[in-house]
Amino acid sequence: MGSKKIVVLYGGESSEREVSLESGKNIYIAMLELGYETSLIDYPNDFTPAILQDHNYVFIALHGQDGESGALQDYLLKCGIEYSGSDSAACLKTWNKARCKEALKANDIATPRWASIPELSEDYANLSLLQQEMFTPSYPLFLKPEEDGSSIDVFKILHQQDMLDAIKNCTNKTRPFILEESIDHRELTVPILNGECLPSVEIITSESFYNYEAKYLRDDTQLIRTNLSPDEQKRLDALCIKTFNALGCKGWARIDLLQDLGGNFYILEVNTVPGMTSHSLFPSSAKIAGLDYKSLVREIIEGA
Repeated sequence: MGSKKIVVLYGGESSEREVSLESGKNIYIAMLELGYETSLIDYPNDFTPAILQDHNYVFIALHGQDGESGALQDYLLKCGIEYSGSDSAACLKTWNKARCKEALKANDIATPRWASIPELSEDYANLSLLQQEMFTPSYPLFLKPEEDGSSIDVFKILHQQDMLDAIKNCTNKTRPFILEESIDHRELTVPILNGECLPSVEIITSESFYNYEAKYLRDDTQLIRTNLSPDEQKRLDALCIKTFNALGCKGWARIDLLQDLGGNFYILEVNTVPGMTSHSLFPSSAKIAGLDYKSLVREIIEGA
């Protein structure tokens, strides 16, 4: 189809490797069925620069550091190769949660308040050590790595013992984290495809929050179209487009957010390489909009 010779890069070395393998395989199969000339390469294990000589487009299906930090996008730009999604500058802003929140704040976009900590230690179970000018942390909170995805090493903290347990059970303590205020009501996501919002989706889970198990392992997690008033939907879509543009995103991205009891929306994070597994939010929203999986893949490629 067309003149594009596409290589799908998937896998990677991050904690999201298994998710990336499924996303990449699904995308590759869809491309074959659509008639694209395409290859599937496990990155970086089977990748060599020579591969790019035989292709003129890269579909980035790498979740985590390998595909979302901006380094790969910068490399492909220098090689003169077109690729899916946002450029390195946007990825640099969105991949790091603290940096993303700072950018949101600079653009007057509401996001839950947070405090940054350089690494995990039991000292930080004493929240008084984290008091900052704009935010005094108090329970409940969410503990999140500044750089990771798929809710890996994310913990809901209701009291001090939860914090101690999180520090004990965390897979990687020696990296920066944020402690983020908890806003309870509704967890939503809005995929954006080629500058337009797809249907917003509400996430309903039996877990304490939308964690790794709820995302990829449980079959009772519900992804349903949000039931919003026309005014709320208009505000939500406008906020997500503003966020997408303010952070410099391109092509496709997914905006994760919360709505409080007063109807206010708060941006949690922006995903520049959304999941494309059978459980993923982006294809679920596209399906509501009438786009099947193959049509979604085609729109991502041709809209780039």
